[in-house]
Amino acid sequence: MKMEQSQDKESSVKEDQEVIYSDQSTMYKRTSSVDKTHTNHDEEKLGLCNGRAMTFLVLWYFFSFCTLFLNKYILTTLKGDPTLLGTMQMVMTTICGFIQMFLPCGLYVPVKREGKPPHFLRNMTLVGCTRFTTVFLGLVALKFVAVSFTETVKSSAPIFTVLIAWVLLRERTGIYVMLSLIPIMGGLALCSAYELSFNIEGFLAALGTNITECLQNVYSKMLISGEKFKYTPAELQFYTSVASVTIQIPTGYFLMDFSYVKRTLTSTMATALVMNGVFFHFQSITAYALMGFISPVTHSVANTVKRAMLIWLSVIVFGNPVTFLSGLGTVIVTVGVFLYNRAREYDQIKREMAIAYKNGTREELTA
Repeated sequence: MKMEQSQDKESSVKEDQEVIYSDQSTMYKRTSSVDKTHTNHDEEKLGLCNGRAMTFLVLWYFFSFCTLFLNKYILTTLKGDPTLLGTMQMVMTTICGFIQMFLPCGLYVPVKREGKPPHFLRNMTLVGCTRFTTVFLGLVALKFVAVSFTETVKSSAPIFTVLIAWVLLRERTGIYVMLSLIPIMGGLALCSAYELSFNIEGFLAALGTNITECLQNVYSKMLISGEKFKYTPAELQFYTSVASVTIQIPTGYFLMDFSYVKRTLTSTMATALVMNGVFFHFQSITAYALMGFISPVTHSVANTVKRAMLIWLSVIVFGNPVTFLSGLGTVIVTVGVFLYNRAREYDQIKREMAIAYKNGTREELTA
């Protein structure tokens, strides 16, 4: 009997130890996930003050200029077909995205996956369709209106991003940040306000590409910064490119002038299209990598500043004429960015004070 009692005690102690160990492991898992969440929030608070975020921003700007330069070269000098250009960009993005999933190149930390997350197909199809729609409507706008008019319409991107971020992410934007967006949007509109040619079809296409691009960026931010499942930039790049190219190739079949493409397709053209696709891939994936560090609104502001810088780089490289409005717009964008940074700092301090006040009130009530 004593032997049985001692064995029962030992087994009960072992069971208790197992429960304690399992509870401790559960607590460890929970705390580690919480620590990761806090780390991500801290990184987002730092924003562009984070060294990696600033590196991704510079790379994003650099590859955007390379893509712009080759776009201009292919369409103007080589007289390439815009539909072929858009299709090749997405095809090369798909190929490079697949390779990048196995070769991070310092753009992200690789993660071992056990199966696909919930709603995987829906998420990838949605982002892929927005990527295709952005490219397609951009080509339609290019057909009816000048590039400068499209850029003027796209200057409203920050306000659309604020609205979409509020609907999808419940991210509230302070009044001072909202007001600081006005000079940023107005400055870019002035920068690109030369040779404007209004056309209702072109206007609707430019407005559509602007809204779908904002939706794509906000939804991508939600997937990259998800609490339960975080997509890596390479995963988001590859799978959405597959969804996009699945739609784009059949559409391109009806839009492309094959006889014209056959006449203009030389070895120089083919090389330029491949290089353009590679640059477009790195432009997209560095933008996704940057999304992990900043909010959708900050990303939209950075995109607006990028467009203003590209206008001036076009002036230097391509010899485009400089106007008084371009110079004035650049100054206004610069002032707007300064005001935006100050407004974000003010909102952050205000938010932290509100949280501290709530915590203090709760402690007084519990005491």
